Amino acid sequence: QVRLVESGGGLVQAGGSLRLSCAASGGTFSNYGMGWLRQAPGKEREFVAFISWNGDSTYYADSVKGRFTISRDNAKNTVYLRMSSLKPEDTAVYYCAARPAHYGSSSLPTGFGSWGQGTQVTVSS
Repeated sequence: QVRLVESGGGLVQAGGSLRLSCAASGGTFSNYGMGWLRQAPGKEREFVAFISWNGDSTYYADSVKGRFTISRDNAKNTVYLRMSSLKPEDTAVYYCAARPAHYGSSSLPTGFGSWGQGTQVTVSS
């Protein structure tokens, strides 16, 4: 399984921006579609964004569409989540996750087999 390590979280004011990074190791990065999911206190984990193995396809939760952008650099084994116009309701622990590339976009947001440890994002009002 690929190992994933997130970074870039922190405290930001509402309306601000952050970029999360997720570095992968221990596997062939381009063999995986990559996703970002988040979990707020007292809530279930929810899907945020997904990018296909080659970056050609992206999908977003309605709650972040137009504000967040997922991207990847296969040469650097890294996936990013650019978050703009942040809202207090975006406060959560953000996790990156990997699923086999051959799954395509089917059955999202299931199928993620490798997870990072998470990075905290806090948006103050």
